Amino acid sequence: MKKIYLDHAATTPVNKKVLDEMMPYFSQKFGNPSSIHQFGQEAMEAVDKARQQVADFLGCSTSEIIFTSGATESNNMTIKGIINEVKSQKSKVKSHIITSSVEHPCILNSCKTAEKEGTEVSYLKVDKDGIIDLEDIKKTIRENTILISILYANNEVGTIEPIAEIGEMLKKINLEREKKRLPKIYFHTDAVQAVNYLDCNVDNLGVDLLSLSGHKIYGPKGVGVLYVRQGTKIKSIQDGGEQENNFRAGTHNVPGIVGLGKAISLIPVETRHCLVSTTGNKTEKIKKLRDYFIGEVLKSIPNSQLNGSKEFRLPHNINMSFKGIEGESLLMMLDANGIAVSTGSACSSASLKPSHVLTAMKIPPEIAHASIRFTLGKNTTKEDLDFVLKVLVEKIRRLREISGM
Repeated sequence: MKKIYLDHAATTPVNKKVLDEMMPYFSQKFGNPSSIHQFGQEAMEAVDKARQQVADFLGCSTSEIIFTSGATESNNMTIKGIINEVKSQKSKVKSHIITSSVEHPCILNSCKTAEKEGTEVSYLKVDKDGIIDLEDIKKTIRENTILISILYANNEVGTIEPIAEIGEMLKKINLEREKKRLPKIYFHTDAVQAVNYLDCNVDNLGVDLLSLSGHKIYGPKGVGVLYVRQGTKIKSIQDGGEQENNFRAGTHNVPGIVGLGKAISLIPVETRHCLVSTTGNKTEKIKKLRDYFIGEVLKSIPNSQLNGSKEFRLPHNINMSFKGIEGESLLMMLDANGIAVSTGSACSSASLKPSHVLTAMKIPPEIAHASIRFTLGKNTTKEDLDFVLKVLVEKIRRLREISGM
């Protein structure tokens, strides 16, 4: 059976060059980086190299890079670490955080936990394309606001948020707050889906914290990064040893860190300087395939719709709804034909509720339940998409017959 993988937003295969770089650190160069003997120092040199590779990509200092187990940990560190730092100052004023209604579950659930513990949280609404309004952010800021966390590019619908514009706006706001002796508002973005395709230079974006993960960029699972700008007041949420500048205790995942560093170094230079990247052969190829597939689906399947912004969208993301069908049923039918897709975030796939992202975009539950996410990769071909289209048309026709549509 022909197998086609269109779920690259969930995870990507490890690049052969990345795997080759990682292999010696499983058995040949197996030292603990915290050890002072030559085995340990050999491993630490590899960690330092990867840290430099990530810093080069983000345009920051190596001292601002914290290796984690993935973006979920990085995001938890951000929300809880900023709050805990304020609490440690024994302030009697409740802290306030601003985020959006379309964030990844690890941000939303961290914020819900914070609310239970006394922190005030505002969840910004989005428009029909899933984009937040800068004026809404400005109106929501309070004197006790300490953090704004906004997803760079949405994992479900691929919509790109105006992160650089928010960063620029916050610089001006923070200058005014400084004059009034109000606390600085830190700015965090979850850039997991953006790293492969968008500019992630932290100065260009104006962020104080940024999260990313290895397995979304053809690197290994179980490793990620939290960028923390120098001077950011954030408290460690994990006790233990002195690893990662006393911020993240625990033995380094050396093979994973090496793999992440290599994977990020392989991202084309052109991509690193584009806010909505259409340059670089691989990115342009994926974008053309995305637009081709969207056009063919809309033309071939009546009562279908694209979810999310067409203009401000990741080049590999296609989220579509098909009236009269159940997304889970279609997913299983496609899987039986060797086609891997998703009904939304892999972290939420066990939930029977309609996507919180589509719900926030005011898409009716019956349409949200009828949605499928196709995410292309660097090896996706037009032939793959033509095969998927053929199967898709047939399966949707069958499901609609069953539902009586």
